[in-house]
Amino acid sequence: MELKAINQTIKQKKEELALFLRPFFSREEARQVALQYTWGLMSKAERKNTWQLAEEVGLQTPYAFQHLLRRGLWQADAIRDRLQMEVLKDKEGGILAIDETGFLKKGKHSAGVARQYSGTAGRIENCQVGVFLSYATSQGHVLIDRELYISEEWFLDEERRARAGIPKEVKFKTKIQLAMLMLQRAFGHGIRPSWVLGDEVYGVYPLRAYLEKECCPYILAVPSNYHVSVDFDRSPVSHFLAEIKPKDWQSLSAGKGEKGERYYHWYRLEVNSDSPEGWTRWLLLRRNMKDPRDVAYYIACCPNNVTLQDMAKAAGSRWTIEECFEASKEEIGLDHYEVRSYTGWYRHMTLCLLALTFLSGLRDAFNLLEKKKKARRLHMKKFLKVRNLI
Repeated sequence: MELKAINQTIKQKKEELALFLRPFFSREEARQVALQYTWGLMSKAERKNTWQLAEEVGLQTPYAFQHLLRRGLWQADAIRDRLQMEVLKDKEGGILAIDETGFLKKGKHSAGVARQYSGTAGRIENCQVGVFLSYATSQGHVLIDRELYISEEWFLDEERRARAGIPKEVKFKTKIQLAMLMLQRAFGHGIRPSWVLGDEVYGVYPLRAYLEKECCPYILAVPSNYHVSVDFDRSPVSHFLAEIKPKDWQSLSAGKGEKGERYYHWYRLEVNSDSPEGWTRWLLLRRNMKDPRDVAYYIACCPNNVTLQDMAKAAGSRWTIEECFEASKEEIGLDHYEVRSYTGWYRHMTLCLLALTFLSGLRDAFNLLEKKKKARRLHMKKFLKVRNLI
C-alpha cells in the first residue's frame, strides 16, 4: 500500500471524525479536545488513560482530557444517538446482541462498583459491570450502546451516590431492564434487526415477551434447568434431550470461524406459546459433534418460514459482541479509564464506541486500498502475459 494513499485515508477519516463531533461541542477548543481524545483511543498507546493519551497526542498535561470526561459541557447520549443513526446507514437487517463485561476496580468509590460476578475474570470480583448492545452485519460489527449496572446497595446510601455523581433521578434497574432500555432506543432509531441474541442472563421471560410484542425475532440462551411447556408436559429443557432420536439431529454450520465452518448438531422443538400470529416459539438445542455431553439450550421465536439452518447461523453470531469487547479492550482502551464518576464512565464508554466504529471504518478503507492494489497488480500481470513478456 503506497504511503501517500495511507496518509490520505487517515487524514480523510480524521476529518470525518471531526465533522461528526462538531455539533456536540459549542466551543472549538472543546471540539478539538474531544477529537484528540477519540483519535488517541485509536492510537497504539500501551495504556489509554488520560496521562498516556495526552502524551500520545502531544499535550503537556492530561487536564484537558480529565475536564472532558468529568466536567465538560456536552451530552454523551446525543453522541450515542447520532452514532446509532450512522451505523444504521446502508446496514439494515443486522443482528443485535446483548452482553455484559466487567471492569476490575480497587476501592469502593467508582460508580456502581461492588463485589459481583465478572465474566472477564470468571469469578466474583470487586468491579463495575457494563451492559452493552452490539450491531453486526456482513460488513462488520460494533458496539452501539452501553449502560452501567448499579446494584441495589448503592441506592441505600445517598452520600455514596452523591460522591460518585449518580444523579438522583437514576433508579435501580436490573440488567434485563437495562437491556430492554437499549433495545427500545435502537428500535426508536429505526434499527430493525433480523435477530436479537443474548446469553443465559438475558433469556428470561420479560425480555422475550417484549421482543415478541415488537415482532422482533430472537434467540436467547437458557440454562439446562429452565422449564418450558410442550403440549401438557412442563419440564426442564434438558429433559427433552433424551427424547431426540439420533437421526433427528441435523449437522449444520453456525457460521465461519478462524478454521472454517463451525459445525454442530442442531434440533428444534416447538413449545407452547402465545406468540404473534404466523410466528413460532422454539426450544433450540445445539450439541457438540465431538462431545455429546456439551449441549447448549436456547429459546427462540421467529416467523414460521425461518429454517433450522437460519436459526443455527444466527445463534452462532453471538460471538460478534465478544469480539467487540476483545477489540475494544485491546485496541481502544475500553477498560483503561481511571475516572470514578457516573458521568465519566458514560463519557469514556461513549467515545470508545465512537472510536471503535471509526477504527472499523479505517480498516475497511485500508482493506479497499489493498484490494485495489492487488487488482492493479493482477491487471498488469495479465497485460504482460498477453504480450508474452512474462
